[in-house]
Amino acid sequence: MRISRSTGYGILAVGYIGKHQDKPIILSQSIAKEYNIPLEYLLKILQQMVRANILRSKRGPRGGFSLARSIKKINMLQIIEAVEGPMISQLDLKELAPKEKFGTKAEQIYEKALASARAVFEKAKISDIL
Repeated sequence: MRISRSTGYGILAVGYIGKHQDKPIILSQSIAKEYNIPLEYLLKILQQMVRANILRSKRGPRGGFSLARSIKKINMLQIIEAVEGPMISQLDLKELAPKEKFGTKAEQIYEKALASARAVFEKAKISDIL
């Protein structure tokens, strides 16, 4: 499991927008400036969040971003998967070496660890972090 810098930026952006919920729209430039994130890079991440229904975007001179739902209903797993894709096992040791018991056992351990990580990230609501 690898969580990229892009995901970190996504978490920061959602947190920033959640922290400033009193404002109807948050400019991407404000987030980029606050955390020293290249604007074009941040915009791509924010669009991934829009596609995942975590954020809403509004175009135009008064445009920007807002939360698509309550911060109590947004968790870290949703942000991670919006940027990285589904958090799933891709070892396939059972298929690569079906006669090897250690391969099957190793894959079971990996799947258990992955399920635990998913559960921790899913439980971590943005509202609790803020």
